[in-house]
Amino acid sequence: MFTSKSNSVSPSPSLEQTDSDALDISTKVQLYGVLWKRPFGRPSAKWSRRFFIIKESFLLYYSESEKKNFETNKYFNIHPKGVIPLGGCLVEAKEEPSMPYAMKISHQDFHGNILLAAESEFEQTQWLEMLQESGKVTWKNAQLGEAMIKSLEAQGLQLAKEKQEYLDKLMEETEELCLQREQREELERLNQVLEAEKQQFEEVVQELKMEQEQIKRELELTARCLKGVEQEKKELRHLTESLQQTLEELSIEKKKTLAMLEENENQLQTLANQSEQPPPNGGLHSNLRQIEEKMQQLLEEKLLAEKRMKENEERSRALEEEREFYSSQSQALQNSLQELTAEKQQAERELKAEVKVRMDLERRLREAEGALRSLEQGLNSKVRNKEKEERMRADVSHLKRFFEECIRNAELEAKMPVIMKNSVYIHKAATRRIKSCRFHRRRSSTSWNDTVPVFHDLPAGCQQHGGTKGGGQEAQPGPALPRIHLSHHGKPARSALGGSPGWKVMGAPPLPPRSFLSG
Repeated sequence: MFTSKSNSVSPSPSLEQTDSDALDISTKVQLYGVLWKRPFGRPSAKWSRRFFIIKESFLLYYSESEKKNFETNKYFNIHPKGVIPLGGCLVEAKEEPSMPYAMKISHQDFHGNILLAAESEFEQTQWLEMLQESGKVTWKNAQLGEAMIKSLEAQGLQLAKEKQEYLDKLMEETEELCLQREQREELERLNQVLEAEKQQFEEVVQELKMEQEQIKRELELTARCLKGVEQEKKELRHLTESLQQTLEELSIEKKKTLAMLEENENQLQTLANQSEQPPPNGGLHSNLRQIEEKMQQLLEEKLLAEKRMKENEERSRALEEEREFYSSQSQALQNSLQELTAEKQQAERELKAEVKVRMDLERRLREAEGALRSLEQGLNSKVRNKEKEERMRADVSHLKRFFEECIRNAELEAKMPVIMKNSVYIHKAATRRIKSCRFHRRRSSTSWNDTVPVFHDLPAGCQQHGGTKGGGQEAQPGPALPRIHLSHHGKPARSALGGSPGWKVMGAPPLPPRSFLSG
């Protein structure tokens, strides 16, 4: 029975053309339909049916027959039977004895109440909602709406301006953040380089420790060889003294034998002159020849022993110099190890500090991004209240502090890659210095092995004669002497690393080659 439509309506064609042109009504109605109406202004229990139209904030009513014309022509008559202004009216449902779906419209300016009634509960609800909505349209509300619109437009312009400023600032900070991100990537790359350098330093430290242990073993071996040489020197000195004593005894015996031989020859010569027979002196001459041969042999053994003693002294001096050389190398390795350990600890401290700074920067970046998102949501939001404004102010303050910190730390963060690059270059220079030292040591070791001759083994023992007259005793074999490399002039070969000599004892196990880190 009742219909709520959004129709375009114009004046009724019954109006004159001049009136239609002058009014030119072309608008929409909110709701139309037939309702029951009780007479206004006087008490009456009579209800009559009327055609009602809600137009903006006015309720227009006609005779029931006007509904057919309205639905056919889509025009409403501008001469209704009555017009009820709805602005500021109180509309509520009410039950009447004969009309259970009645509605009451009241206002402080009305003389009495207006009672309407619908045919069903659905129609009652529909008309109540539309009447209440239309009652909100008043002149005061219209003025307030205009002022609110202007205020909102001004706020919108201000917010748009602030938004543009924030967007410009956001673009600038985005560029700065991109630059910081590039710097962070550079720092990460340098951190990777430092990690590789750290690993390399750890390998160098491990190798230096192994080399230090090897040098300690070589020092112990050199000390044992030196002790053996000292023992052999004592034995050779004792042998030389014994040979010297034997030579002296043989010399005395030779003199006695010569005196006896001369005396016998004189006696024999006298007897020969008397008896004219040859002197029997063959035994004495034979004994004299044996003594001379034995003395010659002892002299040769003495010279050989003196030669061996001299060689042992040279070898002892060479071993002592080699021990000093190994001691200096061990001290140098210990110093290098300490330097590398200190550099590694310094690099670890710098790396930890950089990681801490980077994590703090990432945290502040996340907080700034959250503040920016919150601020952008607040700017794009159409609903503004005090709480949101306070939150936006807090976000702006947070961003301001963040940008001030970025400005303060910009120079230091820009210099950090240079500092870390210098650290890497220092580590590389230390590695090159170590490589250079090892190269010189390898070259000097090669020169020691290639430029010196080798002496042959001495005899296993020599003869030692007793001090008895006309007799002898074989000497016990002495300890075998290890062969030793000497230069062509009988002096130890000098090293290329500052003059330290290098020796290679043939009786000892060969020294392992020393290698340095090859980059």
